[in-house]
Amino acid sequence: MDNTRTAVVVEDDHDVGDALSRLLVQAGFDVTVARTGAQALTVVREQDPDLVTLDLTLPDIDGVEVCRQIRTLSDCYVIVVSGRTSEVDRLVGLEVGADDYLVKPFSMRELQARVAALFRRPRSGELIAAPEAPLAQDGPALQAPVDVSGQTGCDDLVLNPRAREVRVDGEEIELTRTEFDLLAHLVSHPGVVVAREDLLRAVWSTDFVPESTHVVDVHLANLRRKLRSASADNQWIRTIRGVGFRFDPCCL
Repeated sequence: MDNTRTAVVVEDDHDVGDALSRLLVQAGFDVTVARTGAQALTVVREQDPDLVTLDLTLPDIDGVEVCRQIRTLSDCYVIVVSGRTSEVDRLVGLEVGADDYLVKPFSMRELQARVAALFRRPRSGELIAAPEAPLAQDGPALQAPVDVSGQTGCDDLVLNPRAREVRVDGEEIELTRTEFDLLAHLVSHPGVVVAREDLLRAVWSTDFVPESTHVVDVHLANLRRKLRSASADNQWIRTIRGVGFRFDPCCL
């Protein structure tokens, strides 16, 4: 059985594209290079790759729109590799479904480390295991399914890690892989304040530079918005200013 991982490098700069391709080939990937957004979407649709590296500045379609469309086609890991350095660009890239954002110029060792970190996380549809090392000594392990019932004015939240399914008041909520992993980790430590850095370690399986904690904030904001659309009164995920986030089983 062929277990070779596949990757698509979306990059119109031939030198950068070739360098990325060589690195991923050395890492064991079968690589296809796409020079335009339209070509990238065709390749993703045909191959359903494991990984996409995506430049945001392409000659035909803006990379943000390419990322948004990729998310309708595949649950592959997406790393934006871009010369756009503003925080707004980073946040937009993450909001439309990218798993990570790497600013040019970058070292190949850093890209290799980030790819390795992503592949230590389960893809959508794969089983998610309970955390091996809870943040709190007495923190309960995540079980499947987890039934977190609110009190007056608070709908039920049911999380099933084996099916990677979340339901609010019986209605299934569509979450990205990252949003589900963040919620699962918080649910597994009810009432415990989890620092942003600890969420990075638990969900991304790596330590990033301090500014990358914005990744956590963006994905949690998207998660909260989806939960709020199903239950406007929910207050399950609370921000503890200057520290991190806490999952409260009940809305009090």
